[in-house]
Amino acid sequence: MKQADAIRVFDELLLIQARTGDKRAAERLAIRWYPRLLRTARRILLDADLAEDAVQEAWASICSGWIGLQDTARFPAWAYAILSRKCTDCLRKRIRQRTEVDDSIPCSLPPESERRLALNQAFASLPNDQRIAATLYFGEGLALSEIALVTSAPVGTVKSRIFHARRYLKSALDRRNDHV
Repeated sequence: MKQADAIRVFDELLLIQARTGDKRAAERLAIRWYPRLLRTARRILLDADLAEDAVQEAWASICSGWIGLQDTARFPAWAYAILSRKCTDCLRKRIRQRTEVDDSIPCSLPPESERRLALNQAFASLPNDQRIAATLYFGEGLALSEIALVTSAPVGTVKSRIFHARRYLKSALDRRNDHV
């Protein structure tokens, strides 16, 4: 069994225990998943405070809804789908606010190396659908079928989004390296 498979099985076990009311299992699941969700939300929203809010809302929905999740193996896709909806709500709200006040939203990125910063800037300039798909694929290791479930898009569309995101990111980083 590969390590990734073992991790998924462990998460499923924690979820099953949490669903029976085991508070310790629920805490361990939160400890394992909260940072992953937060990393993904930061990548999607490009704002640490907004990401924190979205993850808190998503985690509350996840905890209240996991009892109804029929297939525990679908937990990752299900959790990311909830997070994706919360992030989309945040983006819509931010767009409405932006049209009311025409200020750019600052990007709250921790200090990083130039290459990392360049990658973050390239990610930030991707269209939202490509950024979400690429984040879930490259950052979180979700399968194409899982990303399709998260985004409610056909697998072919997900493949296309990842292909275009990869091509854009490579091009953006190559252009940057040519100027250095």
